[in-house]
Amino acid sequence: MLLRVIGAARRGNHGPWRMTRTVTRPLSSRAVIDMATRDGELRVFLVAGEVSGDSIASRLMASLKKLSPYPVRFAGVGGDLMRREGLQRIFPMEDLAVMGLWELLPHIINFRARLKETVEAAVSFRPQVVVTVDSKGFSFRLLKQLNDVFRGEKDRPVHVHYVAPSFWAWKGGERRLERLRQFVDHILCILPFEAEVCRWNGLAATYVGHPVLEDALHLDLDLDPSSNKQKMRRNGDAFRHEHGLSPGATVITLLPGSRLQEVTRMLPIYLQAVQLLKDSFADLSIIIPVAPNRDVEAYINREVQSWSLSAVLISGASLDKKYNAFSASSAALCTSGTGVMELQLAGLSCVVAYQAHFLTEWLIQYKTKLNFISLPNIILNSAVIPEVLFRACTSEKLATILRTATVLSYFPY
Repeated sequence: MLLRVIGAARRGNHGPWRMTRTVTRPLSSRAVIDMATRDGELRVFLVAGEVSGDSIASRLMASLKKLSPYPVRFAGVGGDLMRREGLQRIFPMEDLAVMGLWELLPHIINFRARLKETVEAAVSFRPQVVVTVDSKGFSFRLLKQLNDVFRGEKDRPVHVHYVAPSFWAWKGGERRLERLRQFVDHILCILPFEAEVCRWNGLAATYVGHPVLEDALHLDLDLDPSSNKQKMRRNGDAFRHEHGLSPGATVITLLPGSRLQEVTRMLPIYLQAVQLLKDSFADLSIIIPVAPNRDVEAYINREVQSWSLSAVLISGASLDKKYNAFSASSAALCTSGTGVMELQLAGLSCVVAYQAHFLTEWLIQYKTKLNFISLPNIILNSAVIPEVLFRACTSEKLATILRTATVLSYFPY
């Protein structure tokens, strides 16, 4: 898909939207593949600033290596998954894994330094295409600066952004899309309606599907939950046996997030909530799929040493281990994000929780036009998943809801 997209982007062939808008960012007539033919290789500069982006980008890299008729070289910013696919990494993505307004301020000097370093690395690498994945705060600043650097050059790189900004969540969000035309050539969207809205606002866009759907393919799951009951049951039983969890144990999975700032804020609340359940469930255990983030891994490994509850830590980078853990669990506590979609695919009941600095929370409440923060609730416009947010997010409240969810929980078998 990307090979077709970047070729079309270079030619200016953007489909139906071309009838309604004019691109302000001039495009060369030479396709990326033509440049790769000339150079004998395809050079792709990628940037992913968080765990979900690392996963998305690594899969894209693997696909490009299979599909490209020329050798592919990768450079940029990413995590271990991207590095395993051959990324020549400038610096670890953990340096960019900051979310929120107030939370960013202590990191602003480092953020600017890393941006400058990334621009210089991209210019030196001379890519034919630049792909940024989510992390719009850093990604769009990078693409804008690269647009200025390569302005007027015949062989300037094509700019592709993967995962459309959530314009549908914010007041005035669609109006901001028009500004992206100046430095973004193509957007790869994970929700069906996003591509059409982007095109109406002058942005070439393609719907490529939600990354979690690839989990189903990898795990050989049918999207009809009823067809996977026995397989998931066997996987859950095997996981419990492997990790010494009794068949009758109540097992709670904790997904506190992938960024250090959110994990340090949410994990203590989650732990207190589970401890409040000890009197309700005699045999209680915890599973934590640890996000592949060096700072998060170090923090969680350090924290569990002082816990009184039994905790099983697994690598969140392993799909098999993660979904087997979900199958072995009774319920989950989850910080909003990709984890919510994964839990829905696994058929595990969960409670979504979120806290941030009060200024960040105020900005979210003031600027958003949505009633929910988790994607399933947003799509259905209904609280099908309990959400406990902001100041209401206390360990007592989570324990109360989780107790009900656990008692009424169902394994996907």
